[in-house]
Amino acid sequence: MLLRLSTLLLIAILSLPASLARSDALVRDETARAVEIVDGDTLVLENGREVRLVGLQAPKLPLGRRNFRSWPLAEESKQALADIALGRELMLAYGGARQDRHERLLAHLFRAGDDLWVQGEMLRLGMARVYSFPDNRAAVADMLALESEARAARRGIWAHPYYRILDHREAGSHIDSFQLVEGTVLKAERKGARVYLNFAADFRSDFTITIERRAGRLFQEMNIDPLTLAGRTIRVRGWLKEWNGPMIEATHPEQIEVLER
Repeated sequence: MLLRLSTLLLIAILSLPASLARSDALVRDETARAVEIVDGDTLVLENGREVRLVGLQAPKLPLGRRNFRSWPLAEESKQALADIALGRELMLAYGGARQDRHERLLAHLFRAGDDLWVQGEMLRLGMARVYSFPDNRAAVADMLALESEARAARRGIWAHPYYRILDHREAGSHIDSFQLVEGTVLKAERKGARVYLNFAADFRSDFTITIERRAGRLFQEMNIDPLTLAGRTIRVRGWLKEWNGPMIEATHPEQIEVLER
């Protein structure tokens, strides 16, 4: 019998020790020195390889993109990563896919000497948000806990309104952006190959979370039944799209947190 989603996620997100990210969840590989900081979640190693700090989304810089405005605190986030990692020997560790379509390495980074977890420190400082993928889910529980701590203390980005958590009724004003959205699920239902989590009565215009069949298998592997979310207050993170109203597609369970009020 599938466990209730609330019980499982609260255990996964709140109870696991932060040391998990430094042991069981990740496979350590090579060591290299960081010689350039691109932005708050990307750096370049002495061997020329670029590393995308997997699991993070830092405030974005234009980086040559036309008509792209820097997100608030983007320069501060870049400087924070420089203070932590620039010129330091770093151990690369992996917990999923090892590179992206741009051939950047997708690694967790640990400083040689003091073993500081770079992702964890960026989140603790409030200089990045958790941004996970279905093929890279290792250590997400640890990262969510550190993000939550920084948000409660209003550190870094969490003191800026640009990064505030949205009420589901605001979601339609933020299409094509990455957001954290909260609300109470009015109805959870399966239609064909998808599960729909609806937050209001007008299912064709109000905020919805969709879970497709492939993602549903990941939920099932974790003994999670998203249909048990009806009536629960949750937080979801992801890119807001327009599809019968504002929508976030949940591609893996770690995108959804159950909130106890």
